Amino acid sequence: MKKVFRLTLAKTLVIAIVIVMLFSFIIGAVFTAQMSSQTTRNIHKPSYGVVGASSAAQALMTSARAMATVEVTSGRLLYEKNAYQRLPMASTTKILTAITVLENVTSIEEIVKVNNKAIGIEGTSIYLQRGEELSVKELLLGLMLRSGNDASVALALHVSPSIQEFSFLMNAVARKAGAKDSNFKNPHGLDEEDHYTTAYDLAMISAYAMRNPIFAEIAATKDAKISGVDYPRVLQNKNRLLRSNKQIVGVKTGFTSKAGRCFVGAMNLGEMTVVNVVLNCGPMFPESEQMMKKAGSDFYMHKILSKETVITPTFPDRHDRIGMVSEDFYYPLRKGEADKIDISMSEHDVMVFFNNTLIKTMPYSDGGE
Repeated sequence: MKKVFRLTLAKTLVIAIVIVMLFSFIIGAVFTAQMSSQTTRNIHKPSYGVVGASSAAQALMTSARAMATVEVTSGRLLYEKNAYQRLPMASTTKILTAITVLENVTSIEEIVKVNNKAIGIEGTSIYLQRGEELSVKELLLGLMLRSGNDASVALALHVSPSIQEFSFLMNAVARKAGAKDSNFKNPHGLDEEDHYTTAYDLAMISAYAMRNPIFAEIAATKDAKISGVDYPRVLQNKNRLLRSNKQIVGVKTGFTSKAGRCFVGAMNLGEMTVVNVVLNCGPMFPESEQMMKKAGSDFYMHKILSKETVITPTFPDRHDRIGMVSEDFYYPLRKGEADKIDISMSEHDVMVFFNNTLIKTMPYSDGGE
């Protein structure tokens, strides 16, 4: 009798457990349904660390003294070689010159009266003449397409009273773009003591510039016609890849005897755009193109959060926070890297981590409650 009683009791307990589990499942399903079209994401707190370029980067074949490839919207470093070595960068300097000008003028249609100090600058030129007047946009085209050193000085002195003061602005913009170990002394890139960058910094500056639609339009321009004293100047972009590859959308070539051949390229790969920097690289066009194509094969843009995703922390939270993000967020990943993504919450922000490194902070609303 006791044995039968114990068996009956055991069966009763099993049935009770099953009923509780089923009830919990139903409650969970009802709660999910109440969220309607909103996606719920549980989150936890990761530790902090450092995200570096893929280890496969070291296996890439490039003759460049230094190289860096980054994705434009996120700034993730995809490939690198000597990316943090200080080097001269020749006329790729003008990428920073252009974005600094764009952030310090009211309109690109402003008229610039060419300063006498811009006349006769050595190196490449659009042959500005004393007293000539052109718009900011025309000078930017002369700067980016033909690499006019005189155009760079004319623009710098339109924005600032001196080259030195303009260089202060350049360095401020560089830091804002994410550059950590660069120093810009002039707007054209001619060799000068203490005028240097790194492949990584220049890639970050270029990605930042490409997020400006006016800069991006100018960097992708193959040919242009601007004002001249006796006849219009016809400009042809020195970036040969713009003509040979429809996916190329920028950005700038450079050369001095000290810096060697330098190039920053940008390629639209559909869901993502990448920039590649090579410093002191003989075959700069084919090698840059190869690395940007490789990025399109190795990486894809992963949607980490969707607009109006409801998030709830799984860690103990005395405030019982639940939040709703206000924008989509994508990040370039290799296959198999999605499990390295973690999401956390502070009092006011959602924080996204990749490989234990903070990659995105965005405010959330309490609309999910």
